[in-house]
Amino acid sequence: MNRVLIDCFGHQIRIAIVEQGQLVEVLLENKEEKSIVGNIYAGKVVSVVEGMQAAFVDIGQEKNAYYYYGSQRAKTDTFEQKSKKPKTGDTVTVQVQKDAVGQKGAVVTDKIALIGKFLILLLTESGQINVSQKIENSDEKKRIKHCMEQILPKEYGVIVRTQGEHKTQEVFEQEIKYLLKQAEKIKNTKDFLKPPALLYEYGDSIVKLLRDLDMSDIDEIVINDKNRFETLQEQNVFEHIIYTEKKASFFSEYFVEKQLQKALQQRVWLKSGGFIVIEQTEACVVIDVNTGKYTGKKNLEQTILKTNLEAAEEIAKQLRLRNLSGIIIADFIDMPKKNQQQLLIKSLKEFVKKDRIKTTVVSMTELGLVQITRKKIRPSLQQMMTTKCRCCEGTGKMPSLDWTVTQMRREVTTIFENTIYEQVTITADKRLLLAFCGEKNVFQKELENTFSKKIVCIPKQDMDFGTFVIEKEKNIKNNII
Repeated sequence: MNRVLIDCFGHQIRIAIVEQGQLVEVLLENKEEKSIVGNIYAGKVVSVVEGMQAAFVDIGQEKNAYYYYGSQRAKTDTFEQKSKKPKTGDTVTVQVQKDAVGQKGAVVTDKIALIGKFLILLLTESGQINVSQKIENSDEKKRIKHCMEQILPKEYGVIVRTQGEHKTQEVFEQEIKYLLKQAEKIKNTKDFLKPPALLYEYGDSIVKLLRDLDMSDIDEIVINDKNRFETLQEQNVFEHIIYTEKKASFFSEYFVEKQLQKALQQRVWLKSGGFIVIEQTEACVVIDVNTGKYTGKKNLEQTILKTNLEAAEEIAKQLRLRNLSGIIIADFIDMPKKNQQQLLIKSLKEFVKKDRIKTTVVSMTELGLVQITRKKIRPSLQQMMTTKCRCCEGTGKMPSLDWTVTQMRREVTTIFENTIYEQVTITADKRLLLAFCGEKNVFQKELENTFSKKIVCIPKQDMDFGTFVIEKEKNIKNNII
């Protein structure tokens, strides 16, 4: 059974998509920090960066939004692009494509679209009619385009979503009317509000997900918030909606809580005994494939092929589950044969088709690395569920004991050699001080005897390992340790 579980307990909304008992996708949102993706704003241009064909726009958020006005990246301004170039102080109507992440503000576009269940109305692309690539039947595509030509006003464009397959013209017409009302409301509101101002709110995380999700694959929705349960029923979002009184233990009842915790682990085991290692960095995501415990039954070639194919399926699942995006590099086990490489790429392309976020398998490099891109819409699961370690700043590395002790001795020597100070006081973790002083304080005494000066060591339990403070004193005081 396929379910959507909506947990509203505490200060966070957690939405889990579970297919046959397996957690496949998670959306987390703090109730105080809602996603603004899809919102439409009247923004004020704060600055223009001509060299990047971009501008920074005040949309009323903490950080200014990044607005790219060029039609094509990495090309010199054309006349058309220059005509679109805004000036500082201009008012622009923009829609949020990506939420702010870290030090970066939201990303916005001037290509405005209103998303419905079956259609996407394009407010700035007049006469354009496109059909989802996932609708593969050519006759069905022709029928849908014919329907759109009959009901779509010329000043608008439209994209028919995958959910629009086999829908009647009456259904399309009903949704078009609703979206057109929203479009007119936005246009009228824009003339009366002073920027920065919100013109249109796309909806909360629950509404967004259910609007974007192909509900034909879902058997039931389970939610533990009475008010939101009643709202979903009133909106007739889905037929089988169940309310549960379970709060803190809600996800545990469906065996989702442990799966969610596992999604943070760096190593993911495959059924055969192999494993993949997922490393998220600032620039890209790197995935390494290993045979692990799996040694195969026939020969090395078949062992490697089976491990790679199994890893390809798991990588597609992990991209969706962890919401990994941007540039992803997968280092599969080397396969010299071209037909095996082609089979791997073909299989990976099939596996990522289940992802509702656009994912592209680019190619395999000469070094055997597979390049994947996935559209970035919101922060990854790791970014939402973890914070940087205050000791290592998220690197997972700390200065080694030997390096830190050497640094301490170097600083003490520099002070004694080049200043008039007669004593230094070192405050640090006790283990660090023991290494600095040496067995029976041999290294400490060596420094003191060399310069005829004093070193005082003060252990402090709450100091981070690898950090230390050295204070200089002109007068020699009694040693504390």
